[in-house]
Amino acid sequence: MKRLIFGLIVLGITAVPVSAQETEGMAVDSLKADTVATVKPKKLSLIRRIIRGFDKIDERYIEPQHYVFAAMLQATRSYDFNTLRSTGPNRQSISFSPDSEVRIGPYAGWKWVFLGYTLSLDNLELGNNKQGFDLSIYSSQIGVDLFYRHTGSDYKLRDVKLGSKQDYSALENLPFNGFSSGLTGFNIYYIFNHGKFSYPAAFSQSTIQKISCGSWLAGFGYTQNSIEFDHVKLQQLVDERMGANTVPLDSGLMFQKVKYIDFSLSGGYAYNWAFARNWLLGGSIQAAVAHKRSTGEMSNSGNSGFSFRNLNIDGIGRFALVYNNMKWYAGTSVILHTYNYYHKSRFSTNNTFGSMNVYVGLNFGLKKKYREKKL
Repeated sequence: MKRLIFGLIVLGITAVPVSAQETEGMAVDSLKADTVATVKPKKLSLIRRIIRGFDKIDERYIEPQHYVFAAMLQATRSYDFNTLRSTGPNRQSISFSPDSEVRIGPYAGWKWVFLGYTLSLDNLELGNNKQGFDLSIYSSQIGVDLFYRHTGSDYKLRDVKLGSKQDYSALENLPFNGFSSGLTGFNIYYIFNHGKFSYPAAFSQSTIQKISCGSWLAGFGYTQNSIEFDHVKLQQLVDERMGANTVPLDSGLMFQKVKYIDFSLSGGYAYNWAFARNWLLGGSIQAAVAHKRSTGEMSNSGNSGFSFRNLNIDGIGRFALVYNNMKWYAGTSVILHTYNYYHKSRFSTNNTFGSMNVYVGLNFGLKKKYREKKL
């Protein structure tokens, strides 16, 4: 509009004859205008330019968030499966997992940060020692996941194979409180096609993907995982249930505690399918090459511990179905992680965990520029 008004003024001036004095006055005014035009606003600092660039998007593909705050109620069903395998000649394997639990709780969001707390509906006992914390920070370019999980002692034996081609069904689904694990770490990933593809549209409901689009992802992560295992208690349980057909545990499984430190580089692809107005089906798969360092205690060894270094392949998958009209949103998401740890001469272990979320929420606190548009 300013350009249009300026153009009309210029056309009006050139259409009217003027005197030499008026021309001179106009020249002076023009010189002043040029002088003002050459005064440019100060450049933003590098840090501020980088921060603003985090949310730079192509609005033909992505509708930006109109609100500052968000509130949400979410129900989560969790999944946790751990497998220990000896790598000796007996090739024994034992799998542990707790009963799947449902947790529900409130979440609150402010710009990039989304934080919440959930309470288990299956076990409300004060003595339950399960602990968990998740924090996700999303922008159009970068995503950050921080997590802390510490399981209780409510695992059950799920799949037991101790060799000798025997039937071990008598051991399956038995409660076993001699196993626990803890996981702490973070993942940081970069979204290459961040101008047209919106990860937050699928997993934090803070934008809307208007046109279907995908993007390559790359990142790195750090994870610290600990396992405590009472093999003596497990052997007693095997002896009790198997009777005369009992089988001794392989020496590779005779440890009390092991701790893994994991550094990884990851890559993958994500895609958002905007199949109807305000609807989105999204998903991503990432594979990580992880370097793991481990220390532990082996009760049957002549020394107090062992250590190893190795490369392993880990993975993460995310899938989401979302309805979002910017004010209200609802949907479901599934997130799965898998970590593999391998030690050729002793044992290997795999930990697969994840969650299925169902949520409903609203955004509020309309941003200034959208308030002005309404007016």
